[in-house]
Amino acid sequence: MLEKTYDAAATEPKIAELWEKVGAFKAGAGAKPGADPFSIVIPPPNVTGSLHMGHALNNTIQDILVRFERMRGKNVLWQPGMDHAGIATQMVVERQLMERQEPNRHLMGREKFVERIWQWKAESGGMISNQLRRLGASCDWSRERFTMDEGLSKAVLEVFVTLYKEGLIYKDKRLVNWDPKLLTAISDLEVEQREIKGHLWHFRYPLENVPFDPENPHTYIVVATTRPETMLGDSGVAVNPNDPRYHALVGNDVVLPLVSRHIPIVADDYADPEAGSGAVKITPAHDFNDFEVGRRHDLPQINILTVEAAITLRNNKDFLEGLEKSSHLDQLIHDLDGLDRFAARKRIVEMMEEGGYLEKIEDHTHTVPHGDRGGVPIEPFLTDQWYVNAAELAKPAIASVREGRTNFVPKNWEKTYFDWMENIQPWCISRQLWWGHQIPAWYGPDGTIFVEKSEEKALAAAAAHYGKPTELQRDPDVLDTWFSSALWPFSTLGWPDKTPELATYYQTDVLVTGFDIIFFWVARMMMMGLHFMDEEPFHTVYVHALVRDKNGAKMSKSKGNVIDPLGLIDEYGADALRFTLAIMAAQGRDVKLDPARIAGYRNFGTKLWNATRFAEMNGVARDDGFDPANAKLAVNRWILTELTRAARAITDGITAYKFNEAAGAAYRFVWNQFCDWYLELLKPIFMGEDEAAKKEAQACAAYCLDEIYKLLHPFMPFMTEELWAHTAGERKTRSTLLTHAEWPVLDFEDSDAAADINWLIELVTGIRSVRAEMNVPPAALAPLAVLDANDATRDRFERHDAAIKRLARVESIGFAAEAPKASAQIVIGEATVCLPLGNLIDIKAEAARLTKEAAKIAGEIERIEKKLANEKFVANAREEVVEAEREKLNEFREAAEKISVALKRIESAG
Repeated sequence: MLEKTYDAAATEPKIAELWEKVGAFKAGAGAKPGADPFSIVIPPPNVTGSLHMGHALNNTIQDILVRFERMRGKNVLWQPGMDHAGIATQMVVERQLMERQEPNRHLMGREKFVERIWQWKAESGGMISNQLRRLGASCDWSRERFTMDEGLSKAVLEVFVTLYKEGLIYKDKRLVNWDPKLLTAISDLEVEQREIKGHLWHFRYPLENVPFDPENPHTYIVVATTRPETMLGDSGVAVNPNDPRYHALVGNDVVLPLVSRHIPIVADDYADPEAGSGAVKITPAHDFNDFEVGRRHDLPQINILTVEAAITLRNNKDFLEGLEKSSHLDQLIHDLDGLDRFAARKRIVEMMEEGGYLEKIEDHTHTVPHGDRGGVPIEPFLTDQWYVNAAELAKPAIASVREGRTNFVPKNWEKTYFDWMENIQPWCISRQLWWGHQIPAWYGPDGTIFVEKSEEKALAAAAAHYGKPTELQRDPDVLDTWFSSALWPFSTLGWPDKTPELATYYQTDVLVTGFDIIFFWVARMMMMGLHFMDEEPFHTVYVHALVRDKNGAKMSKSKGNVIDPLGLIDEYGADALRFTLAIMAAQGRDVKLDPARIAGYRNFGTKLWNATRFAEMNGVARDDGFDPANAKLAVNRWILTELTRAARAITDGITAYKFNEAAGAAYRFVWNQFCDWYLELLKPIFMGEDEAAKKEAQACAAYCLDEIYKLLHPFMPFMTEELWAHTAGERKTRSTLLTHAEWPVLDFEDSDAAADINWLIELVTGIRSVRAEMNVPPAALAPLAVLDANDATRDRFERHDAAIKRLARVESIGFAAEAPKASAQIVIGEATVCLPLGNLIDIKAEAARLTKEAAKIAGEIERIEKKLANEKFVANAREEVVEAEREKLNEFREAAEKISVALKRIESAG
């Protein structure tokens, strides 16, 4: 006999161990001979990572797809693996060295430090793999890959060298996001925009050949900046070509205050005539927009910062070029050289004010980019870096989506993809770290670059170039981790070797990802896959939404609203968390996760457990000879019809990536139709004397439970696998694990039987609703009067007489020409069913109660409507607070509608 309660904490590890032991998830396990392949590559989590709600949603969706296709008999591979996470991993190990008071990486040296990271990985890295197992992720864990393993390193070398020799990788001096704390370039994804209450400084730049007079606006141009320290690197001032105020000045120079450099006034559309004075200072070496303006007008790029973001003026050739030596310049260098950027900012503002160049200072709230790891403001910084010609590689990747070879779901994300791909910038792929794939480039004594797959080949190429053996220096930088992860769909399958896995599982089927890495990962996999495999890496990109808190706020540590999925698994079980995420995963809509919802869906699992237990107590057991087509009882033919419909709806939902619809269909069938109605309708049969009917009901219930376990397995794998094993029947074992069982493809349908029982359910539900709305005591028996019933409906009332009386607490059923006085009316098909209320409730007291409740709700509606009509509230309150008020308003309106219906019933009854 099944245990009285389901213990997720004890069962889930046991089932996970079973799956692992038998290799249930190995590539091709359970597949039919000659089956079509189905493959997914996991978005590789960081080796330093821990499971968060985004991972939980992403991997639940992947696992639903994978388990579903495995049960459909396909040759399935879910390829797992981890990313080496360059910055994050290096920081973790450096922090560990510091905590243990061991030598830092610089004292240790590169080789020893990298060895130490590998040691850390072996001991502590990859915890997230076990956490994904706890979630139930059915990856082929025997094939787990790592972006720094030998095979992927070989693929990275092949790609880098090939692209370099094709002219698609090159070295260039451009602006990058520079982290002055970590001393490396970082990607846009690693930049966090923080809102800062700062200032806007308005400076006067004197016109050349005009004596500067702070009191005379005709002697200067006003420019504004949030970063005064960068003015030392200004090389131009831009005005809009259509701004009449500056027509006469374009082509002339201004004199850069403090520095005395003459810099040109240029006409460029970047300058906004409506913003401030309409003139903007141009600092090509310290601003991404200014960099482009500078290139258009051939303005010098003057870098005035060190890698630590300190001012560098002394011996700075770019800064000093064209400046005349003077005591004033010497003093400027003396005062500012070596100062931290923020100390220099303060001093420069003082100096500008002393010289009469400061027009005004305004309070100014604006976003300032910070490094998400280093935590300090990042600098647009001019450095030599390695780049990929992304614009060239993007062309076939754009065409692929335009021509429908790869599709985004939901489709609106294609616009995001095109917007970025059609305006794509060179991709900076070098990082100033030690942990990662070291760039395979060596430099000769004259700076000539040799890019080869090994040092031996580079030395041979250098000897051929110089005509003699020549010593080379290797580039110390490593590749951006996004470079190796861009190769993930084919490198994990063994490329560049021609492996059987590569031939079988590439192209993969679907990529499941968040929208925030469409640029950083999805687009780059498309580019690399098409370039090196001549085929898209996947035919579908399913983009899931964010998981937010119950109020719709984005989760963050600072807000204290982060929900830990591992804590939820501990409390409610993985199945409950998975089902909650699935049923809330509507396309294009963020998941608002309330732990109370997870408790509710744990109850759904409990409902199925209890239903199985109830069935077992009533002799329900598998009967291999049961054939749905031979079922005689209407109730069985009804549930088998609804089972077919549910199976189709679940299948359609999963194949259309509408996971909420699939889970919703499963929930409605299992909870409402099977547990609430079918088992209830079987009780008289189980307790009756008709042995043939009882045997059919027992066999049909067992058959339905088997199909339910299969249909729910992709969503709730642990409990269903446990129930599948427990209900094996007399043989005590199943011929297969549930995870390899055949997905239900059902065709039984008896529309007459379904219509008949669904009529009964609609009737009983309607009567129960009226009783609840009218506060009819549960024990009170009510007579029913039926109007306008045709012969078919009269026949139904006769056949279902006992069930109606038992389920709806009905005393008698009569047919009448007119409605009895003081009765509530329910329309069912062509008939009207009347429930006399006079003898069941105090109509006047009930009317008073409902009127009082209606007034209370009307007051709440008025209060919230006033709040939402207040423009200040809507503009200033957090988005999630406003949304919560809107949701409350909708709930009150629904409650008001229900009370209105009840009051109308009272009125018609009175």
